[in-house]
Amino acid sequence: MADKKQYIFDNPKNVQRLIRALYVCCAMLFILDFIINRHFIHPYEVLLGFYAVYGFVGCVILVIIAKWMRTFLMRDENYYDQQQVATDEKEGGEHVVQ
Repeated sequence: MADKKQYIFDNPKNVQRLIRALYVCCAMLFILDFIINRHFIHPYEVLLGFYAVYGFVGCVILVIIAKWMRTFLMRDENYYDQQQVATDEKEGGEHVVQ
């Protein structure tokens, strides 16, 4: 029997470390927002957390649009298999599944 390979995120401690590191990065970026002097182009960029809210709203809109697009882009689970069988029947050959 082969040894089961252990990946880095199989260990719960490593997952917790990653989450803590992301929290630290978020906190540092939040603090830097007060320290770094940004040059604003639009007046609404002055609002605290504007870019975070803008990014969140943008992602939510993308998910909603993707769900809507799924209604007319979605195909049956065996869509391509049916297409292959139809092509084989036209050619007069047998459909061989490997």
